[in-house]
Amino acid sequence: MKTYRLECSMSVPVSLREAFAFFEDPGNLGRITPAWLNFRITSPQPIQMRKGAEIDYQIRWLGVAFNWRTIVTEYEPPFFFVDEQAAGPYRYWHHRHDFKPTEFGALVSDRVDYALPLGPLGRLAHGLAVRRQLQEIFDYRQNALAGILTGAPMAR
Repeated sequence: MKTYRLECSMSVPVSLREAFAFFEDPGNLGRITPAWLNFRITSPQPIQMRKGAEIDYQIRWLGVAFNWRTIVTEYEPPFFFVDEQAAGPYRYWHHRHDFKPTEFGALVSDRVDYALPLGPLGRLAHGLAVRRQLQEIFDYRQNALAGILTGAPMAR
């Protein structure tokens, strides 16, 4: 199984606890996801974030709806949590969210290790579209987060 990694981080002008609280609320995920994914949470709300929490989503990619379930496998507030795909479009998905205090607020970091299904076809899809689109999604997240937490308008 060929795995890939996506890493990104950004400083936010809020406390460590405020940054963590924003991310541990699954309802905020839709606020930082590009509209073209047609993202929606399908789990009953509210969702209590904790180790073992299961969250169901639906996204649309290239017009095809995908159901996705993640499970929070590690949860250490306000420093980190990990969600892993239990069912969904990836063969493997492990997303670690880290939060560290800084002089000016908090550093928010994401590390996603993932693999695609379909062997050679999955590797081809990764090179042609998936890697770029995942990067675009996380770039959007960072831009949206900056706007939400500072009140600044989103860059286009």
